[in-house]
Amino acid sequence: MPLMPDHILSIWNMYGSYTAILLIAAGLSLVLSHYLKLLFTTDKKSRYDYINKNEIKRLWFCFLLFAIGATLLLNTLFYPTTWLWFFVRLFLSSMMGIIIGVIVQNMLKFYFPFYIEKRLKKLRYSPRISAEGNVMKLLSEEEEDVYLDEGMQAEENAYSVDYDVWIDEKTKFTKIEKYNGRLHALKCDKCNYQTLKVSKEEITQPATLNEEGELIKFLSCGYCGQKSRKSHRIAKLNPKVSATD
Repeated sequence: MPLMPDHILSIWNMYGSYTAILLIAAGLSLVLSHYLKLLFTTDKKSRYDYINKNEIKRLWFCFLLFAIGATLLLNTLFYPTTWLWFFVRLFLSSMMGIIIGVIVQNMLKFYFPFYIEKRLKKLRYSPRISAEGNVMKLLSEEEEDVYLDEGMQAEENAYSVDYDVWIDEKTKFTKIEKYNGRLHALKCDKCNYQTLKVSKEEITQPATLNEEGELIKFLSCGYCGQKSRKSHRIAKLNPKVSATD
């Protein structure tokens, strides 16, 4: 027996509502699993890396599941209906979902990074606890060089990587944490969004044993296109390192 138009709408209502509920449940599960992982990740560096790498993408994917699920659910709540009203509701709910999606995407891209940056900064500089239960000390840039090999120091001088060295002063246990030297998006002076990023770096004056070098960072705003550059000093070469080359 061939399906009639009303039967097709009936099937749509039944399976559409099931699909909507599954999508919304999947979105809730992803959000819950994300924050449960953060809750049970006790190591601050691991939590830092997870938030930095996954949080915005995870929240955006969860929103898409919610939005699609809500759109489907909205189009299965009214029955009986006609094909005309079915397409009218589908069009209006889809347009509303797209508008809300653009707003949420812009919030995650331009506003949410301010909130994430504060959390990441707090995680990075919160005191570490050694295996013996002692509060560890974060060494300064000058103090940490003793614990970094030549390659690590070269990475820091090139601003490609930044290392934090924590030490348990009682047991002398050290922990070295590696961070991306290219800073997270900075605040643009022109549009005030946190969308200013390093596009390239150029060493204009190499460092020597007697003189500091100079590195120029070229920055570009991903929102308004504003371009700028900043000069950074490169520390003098370490005589001990040079003598072994």
